Amino acid sequence: MIPVSFGTFRLVIVGLAVFAQVYLLWRIRRAVRSTSGAGRRTTLAVALAGILIGVLFAANWHIMYTPIPWVDPPTLVQAILFYAPAVWSFGSIFSALLLLITQAIGEAARTAGRVYRRLARPEKIAPANPGRRMFLKAGVGGLAAAPFLFSGYGAAYAGRNHVVEELALPFGCRLQVAQLTDIHAGIFMTRYRMRHYVDQVIALKPELFVLTGDYISNSTVFFPGFVEEMARVRTPYGTFATLGNHEHWYGEIGYYRRIFEANGIHLLQNEHRVIPTEGGAFAIAGIDDLHWGQPDLKAALRGLDPAVPTLLLSHRPEIFPEAARHRIPLTLAGHYHGGQVKLSLPGGEFSLAHLRTPYPEGLYRIGPSHLYVSRGIGTTFTPVRLNAPPEVTLFHLSGR
Repeated sequence: MIPVSFGTFRLVIVGLAVFAQVYLLWRIRRAVRSTSGAGRRTTLAVALAGILIGVLFAANWHIMYTPIPWVDPPTLVQAILFYAPAVWSFGSIFSALLLLITQAIGEAARTAGRVYRRLARPEKIAPANPGRRMFLKAGVGGLAAAPFLFSGYGAAYAGRNHVVEELALPFGCRLQVAQLTDIHAGIFMTRYRMRHYVDQVIALKPELFVLTGDYISNSTVFFPGFVEEMARVRTPYGTFATLGNHEHWYGEIGYYRRIFEANGIHLLQNEHRVIPTEGGAFAIAGIDDLHWGQPDLKAALRGLDPAVPTLLLSHRPEIFPEAARHRIPLTLAGHYHGGQVKLSLPGGEFSLAHLRTPYPEGLYRIGPSHLYVSRGIGTTFTPVRLNAPPEVTLFHLSGR
């Protein structure tokens, strides 16, 4: 599989989204005309539908690409101004694709019918059934509405119902580690929601707490509140973090380091710390974002005794083959959200993340080295998760 670049990925999504708006408006226009006929009312109805589609679509893309520094907006405001446009834009893509497929099938069926009528005897052709036609139209309408229902569910419920993933892995030192990643603090990840996840981490009583990037969505105004919530986790060996691409898109490394350190969280940028324990020392290393930062694994490991078991933090998982060559026993990453929207197909699971990386989520192994890619807790592009629930991860590491 050749991974799809981020630029190509974004271009495809934008193209599909724009196509969906145009196609749905064309279908609405055709449906209104077929029921009402031509006239001012028909023109007005289509115009109003076009305005509504345009407003929802424009609002969603404005939210995605323009920093909105509104900390903890009221729930009703969130639902109307933020979630409604997001649900429309996400659902419209799949609704348009489903309608396009049904249209193609219908055209093929009508073509086959015309051929049959030309070849068959007139007395064998059954008369048209108006009831059947109405039933088919209702079915198509329900099919078109389904993506919006799933999108609404994914925004309102599935994105909030997290799971705790627990894994037992060999490491070389007995240790319990909790990981959070891809928080994306912003209008879709308020401080109240972050507190819910932090409470879960505290309840797990880890010995070490790690954060692996993408702490904000698109505004640094949310970063201090995020850090204050994460700092509520107190562990024997501390809290360590590394940066993701969103931190490089918005803000400066010095800004993040100052706020992290002021709250007792250690930022690892191509560096490591050795931590002594009763069962022996272990090291924790962190590297910069692989694409937008200046990652340097050799610098992160410089001066480190190879006999000391090392936990590597990297926002993106593609560092894994290099980490395995250095015989790092465990690398923790995130970035891909488990695809965020994932299909379970007969041949396996599929999401857009599977097109972009060989490590979309879960556990991987090269020799004695392991990689774990968390689905994270936040969302990007759309506040929707389907079949890829947010996760809090707890690792039970052994001395083997």
